[in-house]
Amino acid sequence: MTLPKLNEMAANGEKIAMLTCYDATFAKLMAYAGVDILLVGDSLGMVLQGAENTLNVSMHHMTYHTKSVAAGAPNSLIIADMPVGSYEHDNEAAYKNAEWLIRSGAQMVKFEGGGDRIETARYLIERGIPVCAHLGFTPQSVNQLGGYKIQGKTEESAHQIMQDAIDMSNAGVSMMVLEMVPATLAKQITDSIKALTIGIGAGVDCDGQVLVIQDVLGIYNGVASKHPSEFKAPRFVKNFLSDTNSVQQAVSNYVKAVKDKTFPAPEHSY
Repeated sequence: MTLPKLNEMAANGEKIAMLTCYDATFAKLMAYAGVDILLVGDSLGMVLQGAENTLNVSMHHMTYHTKSVAAGAPNSLIIADMPVGSYEHDNEAAYKNAEWLIRSGAQMVKFEGGGDRIETARYLIERGIPVCAHLGFTPQSVNQLGGYKIQGKTEESAHQIMQDAIDMSNAGVSMMVLEMVPATLAKQITDSIKALTIGIGAGVDCDGQVLVIQDVLGIYNGVASKHPSEFKAPRFVKNFLSDTNSVQQAVSNYVKAVKDKTFPAPEHSY
């Protein structure tokens, strides 16, 4: 899979299916199931390490898992998250860390936020590093945002997200994840920018969708130290394993649902 192919798919109205992936076994399974993009997400801090958030994920964690995914799916398009602290403070350091992820097997890096991050994106892109932006709810800012809350509900907030999306697209980002924003706002952004949009809890009108693989399989039950009964899955999550006894088929069913636009349904959006 290549970026030009993804752009061609979007131009032809075909939705893009993305899933998080952290190891070679799932990478190979996803590649054969037709997943278009594998995201090595810093969500591994929660689903693999059992933490409450992504804030303790390091560059060493990200490069290790990126290498593992690349080994299992050498022909897939792989995006790797830049963890907190790896890009916010110095553009040259951001470039070195992004380059490290590319050398580990990623074709693109993703980081969160607009504002000052727009210049960071431009700095990387000018030096040959493809970038995916991440706007709306940004997990690395969970403490500043006051928890896992929908973003863009007020006119002021929606305007800021729209402006950041336009500015990021103009800076040359290849795509952007829109997380937990109203579906109407996500559609407006998708219709207004050149970059591809990938939604999670952002409605069906984005160019594609992403979920965490543990959520697709219905096996994530919250922070490791807490009882599963205390966990409530976000509304954008759907368990695709419950209708089949095959992990491979569950992933294939997710891809099909994204492609035929039956996922996300209105109950999975804001």
